[in-house]
Amino acid sequence: MSNHEEKLINVSHTRLHDLIKAKLEKAGLKEDQAEETAKHLVYADLCGIHSHGAVRVEYYAERINKGGIISEPNLNFEKTGESTGIYHGDNAQGHYVANLALEPAIKMAKETGLAVVGVSRVGHTGTLSYYMHKVAAAGLMGISMTQSDPMVVPFGGAETYYGTNPIAFCAPSDGDHPLVFDMATTVQAWGKILDARSKGRQIPDTWAVDENGAATTDPNEVRGLLPIAGPKGYGLMMMVDMLSGILLGIPFGRNVTSMYADLHSTRDLGQVYILIDPERFAGLDSVKANVTQTMADLNAIKPAPGFERVQYPGQGSTERYAKNLANGIDIPESIIAYLEDDAVHYNNYDGLSAFAN
Repeated sequence: MSNHEEKLINVSHTRLHDLIKAKLEKAGLKEDQAEETAKHLVYADLCGIHSHGAVRVEYYAERINKGGIISEPNLNFEKTGESTGIYHGDNAQGHYVANLALEPAIKMAKETGLAVVGVSRVGHTGTLSYYMHKVAAAGLMGISMTQSDPMVVPFGGAETYYGTNPIAFCAPSDGDHPLVFDMATTVQAWGKILDARSKGRQIPDTWAVDENGAATTDPNEVRGLLPIAGPKGYGLMMMVDMLSGILLGIPFGRNVTSMYADLHSTRDLGQVYILIDPERFAGLDSVKANVTQTMADLNAIKPAPGFERVQYPGQGSTERYAKNLANGIDIPESIIAYLEDDAVHYNNYDGLSAFAN
């Protein structure tokens, strides 16, 4: 692998949004779907979560253009109980559907104190923290989790079975920012490997393994990701798969469709929201005050040698968001060139393995 890092281009968030939206519309998405997806991807890049930002656009455009994402879906919310429901996504653009599903989920949590809503049969839904910010803004605490490609070597195994299967949590606060935490159940998300590839950078040898199961620092040689904390991360990714897959009656485990195998076919992914109304417990004011106190307490802890300060979970993303909003976002030159090009896509992804470029 080359040690040469690709040149980064600084662009405003508004310019990046317009480029992404235009490309997705050209690929075949309706205006409202492209608008919501562009908002989501720019949010990710603003937070410094480049693995879930503009780097994904070409893949989405190719799948949309080839029919693997339904551009005119039949969407509906099925209420299955007082506090439960399923939002049927008809394999539409995942960011768009998962955002729509928040409305009935939040409404249900406000009415009954609790909502467990599955988002069934959709494409990739992006970074979960995007949705959690909206949940916290509604005065709710929440958890979300979602399936992903089978690309993780389970603890003690030599073959992949589960995906990176992320989990996110949120809680409202008294301050300008809620507490929002979003993590993959692998040491790093697959998108971080993609980001390293796009920038020509190596990765730590603790992130992934090659085809022989040996640790690798070359993102192009990755053939399996590692779960966090060995058997503990393995257990968490199993839980995510069961709650966002098996619970909804959709493909699970190694049956979850690959991101790249066939871009003409839909993916049938699942996501779940678990929302809680604090008013039914300690009360919203009390929860907000104590969440704010927790954030302050964590920041006040004496840092260990080698650390400048202690941050609460998710604080880094919040600070990067504000900085990039003001100063612009650094995006690899090749991604900007693609977004500005007349081509819908370059046919780079169809038929590749889960570990495609």
